Amino acid sequence: MSNSTHISPAAPPLAGVRPTPNRRSLSNLFQPEWAILPVLVVVIIAGAILNPAFLSSDNIYGVMQQASELGILTMGLTLVLIAGKFDLSLESTFGLAPMLGVYCFLDVSGGSLGLMSSPILALLAIFVSGALIGAFNGVLVIYLKFNAFIATLATLILLRGISLGVTRGQTLSELPPLLTAPGEASIGNVPLSFLIALGLLAMLTLFMSRHRIGRMLYAVGGNSQAARVAGIPVERVLMWVFIAAGVLAALAGLLQAGRIASIPSSLGQNLIFNAFAAAVLGGVSLNGGRGTMPGACGGVLLLVLIQDVLVLSQVPAYWINATTGGIILVALLISKLSGADKAA
Repeated sequence: MSNSTHISPAAPPLAGVRPTPNRRSLSNLFQPEWAILPVLVVVIIAGAILNPAFLSSDNIYGVMQQASELGILTMGLTLVLIAGKFDLSLESTFGLAPMLGVYCFLDVSGGSLGLMSSPILALLAIFVSGALIGAFNGVLVIYLKFNAFIATLATLILLRGISLGVTRGQTLSELPPLLTAPGEASIGNVPLSFLIALGLLAMLTLFMSRHRIGRMLYAVGGNSQAARVAGIPVERVLMWVFIAAGVLAALAGLLQAGRIASIPSSLGQNLIFNAFAAAVLGGVSLNGGRGTMPGACGGVLLLVLIQDVLVLSQVPAYWINATTGGIILVALLISKLSGADKAA
């Protein structure tokens, strides 16, 4: 990760860690966090023109559900990226944590241990599993000094293999209402999952901009050595970041499992690529120390809307995947031109 000393404008500087001066240039006028707003408007107008169903209540409801699940996963990834690390395994946590909670504690179709029949224990186990997976990654990256990209890639593959092995590739279904409600319930015409995502967005935005620990994340991601000199417990902060990201990934997986009322062994597969695309679109630096939660969630909404327009336009799935890759490249170019991502 980069040792750039730049700290996001969203976070006031800590003592001993000074942000890079803001140079006035044309590139500073084209920040991804703000540039995404007119692009969203253009996509919405284009979607309405291409297919009248785009603005239908059912389609908007579905978009909100998808954006909620991807948004919460992206919030967890954004925490890790701002702190200057990577976590590719969030995709597998997304799928494995709900599966473990259901498999271990409930007697559902598709086979399970059925140790207890309490949905509350299953719900607790889902979040504990996410936290433990995050802590495991934290130990590998922070204390054993493994490369974050390689270590979490290995964890991703390991967890995906565990999911397939434990369930033997089968789908766990007939989930209890307590587990499906967060993903399928609604308040009025708004999905409960969307309200949960909005609440988390508000809390994390305030936390990152107002709380001392939130400001520490920017300092650690911008320059971990300078942050350590300033008295910041770098290892402890990073550990909590990995744990929080794991819990958020588990919550996102629970929401999707509730929406589809089942837990397939492939739950969340390849979703991490969309999360990275959304974060980069929203101006989150892959070099650490820069980014905002609203920007990342703006990237989520843009990505989900683009994919929705393509689906409604009956574009083949493989072209949708190609489009996502192209979006990531364009976002990286914008980030480079705006100076948001400076090479190490």
